[in-house]
Amino acid sequence: MPYSVEGKLVVAISSRALFDFEEENRVFERDGEAAYIKLQFERLEVPARHGVAFPLVKKLLAFGPSRVEVVVLSKNDPVSGLRVFRSAKQAGLNIERGVFTRGRSPYQYLDPLKANLFLSANENDVMGALDAKVPAARVYPESAQAASRHADEVRIAFDGDAVLFSDEAEAVYQRDGLDAFTQHETAHALQPLPPGPFKPLLEALHRLQSEKNSSVRIRTALVTARSAPAHERAVRTLMDWNIAVDEAMFLGGLDKGAFLKSFEPDFFFDDQRGHVDSARAFVAAGHVPFGVRNLR
Repeated sequence: MPYSVEGKLVVAISSRALFDFEEENRVFERDGEAAYIKLQFERLEVPARHGVAFPLVKKLLAFGPSRVEVVVLSKNDPVSGLRVFRSAKQAGLNIERGVFTRGRSPYQYLDPLKANLFLSANENDVMGALDAKVPAARVYPESAQAASRHADEVRIAFDGDAVLFSDEAEAVYQRDGLDAFTQHETAHALQPLPPGPFKPLLEALHRLQSEKNSSVRIRTALVTARSAPAHERAVRTLMDWNIAVDEAMFLGGLDKGAFLKSFEPDFFFDDQRGHVDSARAFVAAGHVPFGVRNLR
């Protein structure tokens, strides 16, 4: 029987999201591809430093290969891919599969991988993935990498509008202001919001969370700038989806970073760069370039 990822949580991740290759990347930008490949090969036996998404990947892999699959999906060349796999093995990560495209965008391979999430340091690749309806975020390699104190828990935090939900309500706010947004959401409180790009990931996490035979647990949080009375539509939308989050923070303009510092997620996803900048001082964060806030 051929190998299958059917029914698993599949995370596709670039090499720069998994490992700290910023020094090597500067060599690539300064001296070109040949110098970069040479350096990566010379460092084949040198374990790469952990990247911003490394703690999240390590925790997810603890669920076991029958439930979680992590695949390296990288614009690296195959020779540099040797170091990626070697570093993963040295770090105790059970990663066996990878696609290396040597400078070409790799997002077209997300569909055959049945990926539930794509993490990359390249915004164009992330936007391509989002266009292909795959949850994706641009990681910030310079995000805080303080080790989580919750070794037996995967903690993931999501923004609401344009991340878990569509940007429908955000478009009203951008066009007509806060009062109009509040009135619109109050009037439509019983009408579920359309899904946003990260609903499939939340669904996959919910399925994994529902399985009880694991020593690792998942804890999710909705961290949104909504406040009462606009909070009701968000809560009712999750109820309509039959998905529960463990914590919900309706902050109404309060700084998200301070609350995320307290929640200590392994990763936070938001469509607004300002919120990501606030968060990454304390936690690993990714920008979701989706919706009216990211129109170009």
